[in-house]
Amino acid sequence: MRADVTRDFEAVLGPDGVITDPTQLRAYECDGLTGYRVVPGLVLLPRGKDEVVAAVRVCARHGIPFVARGAGTGLSGGALPCADGVVISLQRLRRIVHVDVENRRAVVEPGVTNLDITRAVARHNLYYAPDPSSQQVCTIGGNVAENSGGAHCLKYGFTVHHVLAATVVLPDGTLAELGGTSAQNEGYDLLGVVIGSEGTLGIVVEVVVNLLPKPESVRTLVADFDSVDRACRTVSAIVAAGIVPAAIEMMDALAIEAVEVAVSAGYRPTAAALIVELDGPRAEVETQFAQVVQICEAHGTSALRVATDDAERAAIWKGRKAAFAAVGRISPDYLVQDGVVPRTRLAETLARIAELGAAASLRVANVFHAGDGNLHPLVLYNEARGELERAEELSTRIAELCVELGGSLSGEHGIGSDKACSMPRQFGPDDIAAMRRLRTAFDPDGLSNPGKVLPTPRLCGERPGPYRPHPLEAAGVIERI
Repeated sequence: MRADVTRDFEAVLGPDGVITDPTQLRAYECDGLTGYRVVPGLVLLPRGKDEVVAAVRVCARHGIPFVARGAGTGLSGGALPCADGVVISLQRLRRIVHVDVENRRAVVEPGVTNLDITRAVARHNLYYAPDPSSQQVCTIGGNVAENSGGAHCLKYGFTVHHVLAATVVLPDGTLAELGGTSAQNEGYDLLGVVIGSEGTLGIVVEVVVNLLPKPESVRTLVADFDSVDRACRTVSAIVAAGIVPAAIEMMDALAIEAVEVAVSAGYRPTAAALIVELDGPRAEVETQFAQVVQICEAHGTSALRVATDDAERAAIWKGRKAAFAAVGRISPDYLVQDGVVPRTRLAETLARIAELGAAASLRVANVFHAGDGNLHPLVLYNEARGELERAEELSTRIAELCVELGGSLSGEHGIGSDKACSMPRQFGPDDIAAMRRLRTAFDPDGLSNPGKVLPTPRLCGERPGPYRPHPLEAAGVIERI
């Protein structure tokens, strides 16, 4: 980075707000997608929204690309830096600014972790509903960028359903207030546009979130099945019965094996396990819980485990939420994919994934939100044996299979740099052109998180087929490890 640019950043952030040391910069070279890394030119550490504004204005003045970063837990390369740009870390913006108990809302900065909101309002018998598996460390700014969901998204939806307003620093340094706290806001829904835009339209520096009262009753069970097909059909049967559980999660045999090695959550060895949780008024929960048990038994469950207290329920969820990290116990390396299929095609999709895995001679563990068809296949590989390229190809094929079967490339992890070249598999040229015009309206100079979400000829080329090289690798601007 040029010395004059560095001095301009130091003038607005102070010397301790700018990281220039090459060794320290490497800590920001990737997010949770670790296979590709780019060392940024600088890392900026603003202390508040005014300093974010000042930093972005310096970027705009010099034409410097920037990438906003929270905890770095993203899994699609959404926070992959630019070698000639800066990373704007939001980790110092960690205040819960205000809690309005009466109106059930809180104002928070983007560096606040997801779970810390619930902890802060628990004494008021309130909580924040979206709960990604990484909720202990992932931040609200990242949740807004990716429109994160979590295990309870079947009933409670995604981040977009729980954010009322946001303050956004646009790529020219303008500070915009989007949304509002009233029941009805007029005009274009720009807040809805920004949520899930993966940092390509600006940087969120303050968020107003909706809070919910804790449910009167919660019941949780684990149902084992001797086949994935039986478990999938049980999911459809529960929903078809008019029951909307708070969560229906599924893990297959490989995922269960990993979880038990890692955290000993009490799962039995089986082909597939369903975690079903209901919450709400006590009478309603008890009635529907009995129905769920009957449906599981009617579809051939081999064993039922009903949580008898909060401790056992916590153990069940500890296993499920540890699943991604736990896979590291049974494989030296893995890629996490994220796609969506219609719930009625879950069994077909998993069978096709198994076929693709066998053809690639790679194992695939499956952990997913079965209730809304949001799959998280984990492709297991060994980098030391030269299996990375096959794993990447398999991962891409799985994502595009979801589109082929009537679904989507991503449910909550985002497109990032990982799946940008697959976007034409889901959207036509006119669709992508419309998205590009919208993006340009916010960011005419293309400085905000460039190279993410939308394909470009420079990064993606014209190579046909389900597998294409990683876009930044194809452009020769990243280091392959």
